[in-house]
Amino acid sequence: MGSQTVRAKGRGIERLTRAVVFAGSLLALAGPAAAALRVVATTPDVADMTRAIGGDRVAVDTLAEGDQDPHRVPVKPSFVTKLNRADALVVQGLGLEHGFLPPLLEVARNPAVAPGQPAYIDASLYVEPVEVPTSLNRAQGELHPLGNPHFNLDPVNGKKMARAIAEGLERVDPAGAEAYRQGLARFLAQLDEKIAAWQVLAAPLRGRKVISNHMDLPYLADRYGFAVVGTIEYKPGVPATPGHLEELVALGQREHVDLVVHEISYDDALSRSVAQKIGVPVATVSVMAGGLPDTSGYVASVEANLRALVRALEAAKPPPG
Repeated sequence: MGSQTVRAKGRGIERLTRAVVFAGSLLALAGPAAAALRVVATTPDVADMTRAIGGDRVAVDTLAEGDQDPHRVPVKPSFVTKLNRADALVVQGLGLEHGFLPPLLEVARNPAVAPGQPAYIDASLYVEPVEVPTSLNRAQGELHPLGNPHFNLDPVNGKKMARAIAEGLERVDPAGAEAYRQGLARFLAQLDEKIAAWQVLAAPLRGRKVISNHMDLPYLADRYGFAVVGTIEYKPGVPATPGHLEELVALGQREHVDLVVHEISYDDALSRSVAQKIGVPVATVSVMAGGLPDTSGYVASVEANLRALVRALEAAKPPPG
């Protein structure tokens, strides 16, 4: 091998070495890739919205599961660890989580996600609550001082929830502001398209009367024009008594109730018994996303609930002729 060839190879290796060193210096200056924002979401609904809005900038853990009663979520030790390490906490709000979240936050000892702090993201911020009690008396059952917290069942409120979540993520992670705004725009566009279709799908519900397990359907009923005339619970959070059930059946017959709505987090025995005595069908819905079989995410769950209600009504129609 000639001396010129050796010198040329040496210069090539030297240039490659300098390039590698330079690239390494740039990486060192840039620092490690930004880690995803660690977010804890109390319900599947706000978890799904947070993922849709945040994309790969967020890593989301969910506390409640879709088929659970959101008022009585079983607490796991892992919840404390997740909350302790969280960069942000997203709650549905209006006191929905009062039965399990406050003691968890106390034990988790993460002041960043305490109520009132920037990383505490309340999805109810722009929702107009209904059923706000004028007085608080334990004899009235488990009342929510801030109003009925099941606003997530109305997809128009879903848009308001998404806006509050996007603003909260931007507050915690200002560098991702544009990404969160784009994520919000995509989610709202998807929801707007579905809301228009759902008005058509839910048309058979208008003017109907229903009985439910718990008073968790007012927002959905207001959106689609049906009325909740009674609940299987004697009072909010208070189990039914035999006398109450007798009165409820009489009410259902007198009011010509069309449907008994069974929320999946409740035992369906009473729902089916009441429906049978009144002579109407039962529709099973979920008050949180993902509770019904073969559904995941907020949008799919809203549609599944509406289809379950309409399908039950259609099945109850007398055969033609």
